[in-house]
Amino acid sequence: MSGKHVAVLMGGFSSERPVSLSSGAACADALEAFGYRVTRVDVDRDIATVLGTLRPDVAFNALHGPFGEDGTIQGILEYLEIPYTHSGVLASSLAMDKGQAKIVAKAAGIPVAEAKVMDRHDFAHDHPIPTPYVVKPVREGSSFGVVIVQKDQSHPPQIITSSEWRYGDLVMVERYIPGREFTCGVMGGEALGVTEIIPQGHAFYDFDAKYVAGGSKHVIPAEILPNIYQNIQRLAVAAHHAMGCRGVSRSDFRLDESASEDGELIWLEINTQPGMTPTSLVPEMAVHAGHSFGEFLSWIVEDASCLR
Repeated sequence: MSGKHVAVLMGGFSSERPVSLSSGAACADALEAFGYRVTRVDVDRDIATVLGTLRPDVAFNALHGPFGEDGTIQGILEYLEIPYTHSGVLASSLAMDKGQAKIVAKAAGIPVAEAKVMDRHDFAHDHPIPTPYVVKPVREGSSFGVVIVQKDQSHPPQIITSSEWRYGDLVMVERYIPGREFTCGVMGGEALGVTEIIPQGHAFYDFDAKYVAGGSKHVIPAEILPNIYQNIQRLAVAAHHAMGCRGVSRSDFRLDESASEDGELIWLEINTQPGMTPTSLVPEMAVHAGHSFGEFLSWIVEDASCLR
């Protein structure tokens, strides 16, 4: 039993607040059961003052979305000299920016889909790239704001330029990759198992498919050829290192089996703050590798540091 005082940072004020509250509660309960002294912190704008008063031994970052995983909270924790979990300031900021992350991944030899970053107001009457394509906010998570434009769609999606859009003005327009969806976690620089994600009743792995009960089926180990399985693991580790990630990360992929004999495998993005409920993807991978949820979270806590 460690006895360390762990402040679990959860909630926050991004679109992903409900997801973070769920992750944070699960982590806090499991860490308490594992012998840590836990303080649950619902993060607000006074977080620096709150943490300065608490002075925990470790901040377990269970925040999701902007502020929580884009280098901002990491910078506050560095300033306060409180050891924290997951990736540091630069890696968090870089991984959160889909356009910049893609540039770094491509430079590291990781296969990515052709894409361009543009202002959403430039979506006028013409498609910016040939259909089908995907539009993604540059700095959001949990598939918020993702729009798939089908091959036969005659004009760009109107929601992108509407006043209802609330995901920032910069968007990434990316070639749509058909096929199967896979994901692979990395723990301390080593690949975990590969999971196939099969959305149930959803066109793609959107927010509801991720978080609503029965929204998706997880198959681990993924039922694919061994060489493709190992390639996904290799690329997930390569992305983890290329971005400078620490602790745990998760990379997402698409496999188009119609493209060639082995199929076209494309890296989509890296997540430096994966979901942390017992049924979330990376904890599932850790259990598959022989780590209980409590052991997995304890490893993350003991890995915490500043200057990450």
